Amino acid sequence: MSGGTSVRLEPYEVALLRGGPRAAVTVAALALQLRGLVDAGRPGRIRATRAPGTAGPTGATGAAGAAGAPPAGDTEGGRAVQDALDTLDALPALGALPETVYAALQRPASFAELEARPDVREALSGLRAALVAAGMLRSLPPRRTRAARRSLRDLRDGHPLPAGRKGLSEDDVLMAVALYGEPALSVLAARFALRAGLIARAEVADKGFHRRAPRGGGTGGVMYSCGGGGGGSD
Repeated sequence: MSGGTSVRLEPYEVALLRGGPRAAVTVAALALQLRGLVDAGRPGRIRATRAPGTAGPTGATGAAGAAGAPPAGDTEGGRAVQDALDTLDALPALGALPETVYAALQRPASFAELEARPDVREALSGLRAALVAAGMLRSLPPRRTRAARRSLRDLRDGHPLPAGRKGLSEDDVLMAVALYGEPALSVLAARFALRAGLIARAEVADKGFHRRAPRGGGTGGVMYSCGGGGGGSD
């Protein structure tokens, strides 16, 4: 999110406003998958895939602050997180939430496990606080502000639900998923979403790929709860 006379929202911020924490983590995971940093592992699980990088010193990124120290004696876990942060230092900036998700996925997880990990929950709390400060969310009662609803309407006007992936940039894909949730995932990232458990069922164009995914996924139609941020309908 950038300052200035108007607020420029990142896709995962848009997702948080539209659908709550689960939608925001979905967009963060998809941003990593589009860059080849994570992929679906065993059915219903997500894992980091990129070989750790070594270029450049590791700075105090959002992921570094949120990942925290590994448990006592867990030298392999601590090294995995450090290597993950080194990898991110050699790449263009992803944003605080995707960086935190990437660090968290050094240990493969189901989507529910990923969303519940303390570092991810902390990053989501920071994201909500930033949106409150920007006038996009109210704390009490937790819901979107008029400015947020107007921003979402304007973004939907400028980014209609695409019919396919052709001609779309990475940012276009992420914004579509942020704005429309499961319908956009089913069109733009069906294989990953299905295998990772982000959607319960996907109908894709490739013949012979009508399969069920683990239940409990999905990002469409999620409302905020008091424990999850702001909400309400547009």
